[in-house]
Amino acid sequence: MEITKREIYNFKERKFPEKICFKPIGIIHSPFKTLKGIPIQSLMSDVKGDIEIFPKFKPALKDLEGFSHIYCLYFFDMVKLPVPLQSKPFLKDEIKGVFSIRTPFRPNPIGLSILEILRIEESIIQVKHIDILDNTPVLDIKPYVPQFDSIKTKKIGWLKDYIRRKKS
Repeated sequence: MEITKREIYNFKERKFPEKICFKPIGIIHSPFKTLKGIPIQSLMSDVKGDIEIFPKFKPALKDLEGFSHIYCLYFFDMVKLPVPLQSKPFLKDEIKGVFSIRTPFRPNPIGLSILEILRIEESIIQVKHIDILDNTPVLDIKPYVPQFDSIKTKKIGWLKDYIRRKKS
């Protein structure tokens, strides 16, 4: 399917959705078969894995090989909803709001990892820095562009004194 004309709804007809549903575009293949030992962030991992893109989405891979890194958005399908809105993060033994921590246990259990592309063959993207459970559904992939995506921050909240290499 080629999109030659991008259509949006008329702004006057726009309605706030009560429910949002997505269909997976692919699946993660990683060595992490259980939650034990998964790095808590992708940049804390040197592990390789594959993203298998489903056949109908293979044309969307065109030109992706020109990028070194991608954002991978995925669904934490093992999370049972509803979840508490406050929780203890891996790095500190103190309750925090889930919007200030990077837990998979979120009201909308969506994960985000920055992964290095090693190669693309057919509909398989081999990546490095995997921090994702095997057989996790992939929602979307976007190229990482440092000129757009890298922001020098002024503060990182409660994480200031707690960042180090850690696994779950």
